[in-house]
Amino acid sequence: MRIIAGNYRGKKLLSPTRAEVRPTADRARESVFNILNSKLDAPWEQQHLLDIFAGSGAFALEALSRGAASVCLVDIDISDAKKNAALFPKEAAKISLLKASATALPPAPKKFSLLFSDAPYKRGLSEPALISLHKQGWLSPHALCVVEIEKNEELNVLEPFELIDRRVYGLAQFLFFRYGKVL
Repeated sequence: MRIIAGNYRGKKLLSPTRAEVRPTADRARESVFNILNSKLDAPWEQQHLLDIFAGSGAFALEALSRGAASVCLVDIDISDAKKNAALFPKEAAKISLLKASATALPPAPKKFSLLFSDAPYKRGLSEPALISLHKQGWLSPHALCVVEIEKNEELNVLEPFELIDRRVYGLAQFLFFRYGKVL
């Protein structure tokens, strides 16, 4: 695993120590970031990214390399994310880690403009996580949300999430949502 673009392009990340952690492949991550670049309402420097089911933290750290204002990594086991975050000492003030279940989040400490969710495949965790994010106030109006699920997995999402794009890369399906109604 490595950082694909930005200030830390080529920086190697530590591989996950837990067998159940399945990082998004570098090529798929690169494709998703290319799509994000065309869909963001503001530049990276104004984006506050929330990465739930963060695992290794690769997605959030990629956003940080591209200039994200801040990143928050949430997982029930933050050990792998914490090790990778430590590889970015100059960015420590922009990185927060939260040990929590994404399906039962506490009230939000702040609002996030960008979400990445990569729940374990086929366990039905993505929908309850999105509901928890909504109920606990984690997303800013019009936040862009990327949800990775297995390519044959279904995700029933109700308002206020609006599906705006869908892509499949290998075994992964990426759903792009806009949070709240776009005015």
